[in-house]
Amino acid sequence: MEKKTIIKSTSGIRGIIGTGLEPITAAAYGAAFGTFLKKGKVVVGRDSRPSGAMIMPAVISGLLAVGIDVIDIGIVPTPTVEIAVKKIHAQGGICITASHNPSQWNALKFFNHNGVFITPQEYEKLDKIFNLKKFAFKKFDKLGKEVKQTHWVDEHVKSTLAIKEVNKRAIKRRKFKVVVDAINGAGSVALPLLLEKLGVQTIAINCAQDGNFVHEPEPVPKNLTQLSRAVKKHKADLGLACDPDADRLALVDEKGNPIGEELTLTIAVKAVLSKKHGPTVINLSTSKVTEDIARSLGSKVYYSKVGESNVVQTMKTKKAVIGGEGNGGVIYPAFHSGRDSLIGAALVLTVLAEEKKSLAELVATFPRYYNIKLKDKLKSNFAKKRSQFEKNASSILGKSTLDKRDGLRFNFKQGWLQIRLSKTEPIYRLIVETKNKELTKNLADKVKKYFK
Repeated sequence: MEKKTIIKSTSGIRGIIGTGLEPITAAAYGAAFGTFLKKGKVVVGRDSRPSGAMIMPAVISGLLAVGIDVIDIGIVPTPTVEIAVKKIHAQGGICITASHNPSQWNALKFFNHNGVFITPQEYEKLDKIFNLKKFAFKKFDKLGKEVKQTHWVDEHVKSTLAIKEVNKRAIKRRKFKVVVDAINGAGSVALPLLLEKLGVQTIAINCAQDGNFVHEPEPVPKNLTQLSRAVKKHKADLGLACDPDADRLALVDEKGNPIGEELTLTIAVKAVLSKKHGPTVINLSTSKVTEDIARSLGSKVYYSKVGESNVVQTMKTKKAVIGGEGNGGVIYPAFHSGRDSLIGAALVLTVLAEEKKSLAELVATFPRYYNIKLKDKLKSNFAKKRSQFEKNASSILGKSTLDKRDGLRFNFKQGWLQIRLSKTEPIYRLIVETKNKELTKNLADKVKKYFK
């Protein structure tokens, strides 16, 4: 019998359909979240993967059973749920999405009344209620009520266009041609609609919103070959790709080259800090190029643990004006405190329009780093190997300083290296970055071999 897998963290409850995440589990978490909140309204949305049609009603049933009113906003990007929670003044929100995971996965992401991921302390309370199965079930006449609302993608786009740092006039004058690959996910309607409103000629591929992930859904360079071909075929100015829940954005330049999801955040940071001053927060897995650009614009840069919740909490503490994660996740708190591919796209187009550069020309102005991201399945001896590597790292990296806030991050003269457990998959992740392409590859090969 296949082993059941559920991964729990502040990033959500994530599992494989049929071997970990079933309707009964989803209903129980809905009831647990409603019990935790005690009263009020909860916004519920989902991405387009087929299992969402099964999981979403189960979650809603759990909420209704404990007296929580539900606003069902349908298939929408995760940031749309966050925006709806704030605008409706709901007590919380749930988005049914496994983000960049393959289609056999699904998950529940929980948001508090501020429209941000629940904090570790809030998650601990929620998980305790779930484990004890002490749900506040109501009698028939005290059940929650459900309403459906279908306008929230339009509202998300409208709110994005209202951000003053988005230079709508300059973008329209530039007359961009852009190819969009939404992996048939929740951004299939939202991202093309935003571009249309900005006067951008849009060529949409994989925008059927039917959950058919025609390639691996994580928007990393190796999965963007179709988008790259389409950019060259249509002689487009750039390509935009998002993950299934449209909170991450990756870019392809006018030559068809994927420039890496790291630079989405770098460009967004440049867009905001060119117009307002304040701190920047990025996570410990983010390329140093973003730090370099932020510092060049007079911003103090702070690092957080990986995970949207951790970045947002640090941004709040440091009063950051911009932040995010190097996976293409842009967080602009003047709009809302969550990763958002729509605001990312609008800020990228703003910089290109204002500076009158192509994407390749803009990227050429940034400091050059070579970054390799690897992942591998966890083996039973991983903890032992990691402990040994911590002690012996100097034999591979030379003199270094160690940051243990999120796995092991070694900062050394030529760059940095991080090894950490994933919070969304049963894997570990390895990131190596230096200014030398050969050195980056050699270090990545050595460390990967070490963990084999």
